[in-house]
Amino acid sequence: MNLAHFISSRISKHDEGSFSSVISRVAIISIAIGVAAVLLSIMILLGFQKKIKDKIYSFSGHLIINKYSLTNSFEDQVMTMDDSLATKLDTIPGIIHWQPFAFRAGLLKTDEEVQGVVVKGISNRQDTVALKRHLIEGQLPKLGSKKYSKEVLLSKKIARYLKLKVGEEVLIYFIQNPPRYRKLQISGIYETGLEEFDENIIYGDLGLVQRINNWASNEIGGIELLIDDTDLIDQRLSDIYDAISYDLYVEKVSDKYVQIFDWLSLLNRNVVIFLILILLVAGFSMVSILLILIMERTQMVGMLKAMGASNRLLRNIFVNNGLRLIVRGLGWGNLIAFGFGLIQFYVKAIPLDPDSYYMDHVPIYFDWLSIIGVNLLVILLISSSLFIPLNFISRIQPIKSIKFD
Repeated sequence: MNLAHFISSRISKHDEGSFSSVISRVAIISIAIGVAAVLLSIMILLGFQKKIKDKIYSFSGHLIINKYSLTNSFEDQVMTMDDSLATKLDTIPGIIHWQPFAFRAGLLKTDEEVQGVVVKGISNRQDTVALKRHLIEGQLPKLGSKKYSKEVLLSKKIARYLKLKVGEEVLIYFIQNPPRYRKLQISGIYETGLEEFDENIIYGDLGLVQRINNWASNEIGGIELLIDDTDLIDQRLSDIYDAISYDLYVEKVSDKYVQIFDWLSLLNRNVVIFLILILLVAGFSMVSILLILIMERTQMVGMLKAMGASNRLLRNIFVNNGLRLIVRGLGWGNLIAFGFGLIQFYVKAIPLDPDSYYMDHVPIYFDWLSIIGVNLLVILLISSSLFIPLNFISRIQPIKSIKFD
């Protein structure tokens, strides 16, 4: 057996209530709390980012194909959806789904209120699985009829403001020359928690928007694309851009909603700063605790030196002791973090205000690479801090230390 490991394991078995036992527990608790706080912060941050991104992607796709236009109005953008374009989209690697859409602004009017909205026309190619995740009442509009469906999907915020319920009818006015109006039936109500969607967008039949815009059946406003890997989104964008015609362009949804994605990126800085502070506190704690343990064992160090022990052996003894405390702290920290994380993931015990946080509960996401990276970083940096107080061992003189009290 390794001598340093043997001595370290012996001195780590303190009597209950001894000063060394209390100090060791303080070290373990401080590391455990710090690690648990960092891991929970990362789980919540990544969960928050993933939840919001998934909401945006489920309503807008990852990439959008539009036609070049001299204006910024989405109503002026019209492109032709022909068989050659559909064939290209089906054969480009990385595209898992595509769906046409079109926008049209209008006014919803009831007996008491008027609300400006944007009708997003969708077809029977729409990814309904994504939409259903945000459906809170009713059902999605029935699409694909020979004419067009008059059913629409309203947000909870719009429905509450206009005092509308599923199954009721509402008039929508389209401002044009001459003005047009349609009587629509509410098939369902959705909620995302994102103001960009809930305050403006209602979902209807693409045929309705085509009829109001005087478009042909093969004319659309754009195409939303879902890709297989968001980490390769720039490569996918380049491949799609090379395949489509010169009068079309491809836009990332992250650029369209740049303010949201920039805000999510800024949240990463908060976690990095928090991680640095936790590591500094834990490192200083380990330095202080190891100094205390060395001072408490000054007589033992002097006796071992008098018996011929080298400074290297003595350093290894306390390094093993410090690593043991770090591993125990990491173990308890991970146990606490995963315990709270799993409870929140399945039970959703901590609620949130959707109007302020875009969701009704604290989200949790287990990213194993980040979790393993944090644990390795804690081991590396805190272990490195152990060598700071070990220089004190070489200054201990056997004769003085044996008399030390």
